[in-house]
Amino acid sequence: MRKMENVKYVISAIVGAFFSFFGILAVPLALLIPCNLIDYFTGLRAAKIRGEKITSEISINGIYKKVTMYILIFVGFGIDCMISYVTGTLHIEMKFPLLFAAIVASWLVINELISITENCEAIGVTIPVLAPVLKYIKKKIETVTDVDPEKTENEDKPEGE
Repeated sequence: MRKMENVKYVISAIVGAFFSFFGILAVPLALLIPCNLIDYFTGLRAAKIRGEKITSEISINGIYKKVTMYILIFVGFGIDCMISYVTGTLHIEMKFPLLFAAIVASWLVINELISITENCEAIGVTIPVLAPVLKYIKKKIETVTDVDPEKTENEDKPEGE
């Protein structure tokens, strides 16, 4: 009985440290990790049902893709750190210190959820409301964060060019 109590304490400490360390980024990360695993395994099953050959090369490329997702979150975190540094230097208060990392992580979670629903459909399990709702949310995020490259290029040029 005492051993089970110790396990609970250790798990509580790990979860508490995770949420304390990552702050606002903890929820999307806590969702992304199991989504990566579920997507990977449902993808393997869906590929088998579709008659696709599963090779170690395809499998390792899928793992590299998942690792790259965390690299993108780190890039968002780097942007947040630089913004925090600049705003701190200028004595400007920031209300969301990990905004870009959280947006990137949330977008990746939604992508993974869409992929999981597509894999489940290929396997034969369908809930018609899930995929359209997730795609709608993804489109909303993309629309809100859409930046016109021509406008940003023109804004970078000095007057008179």
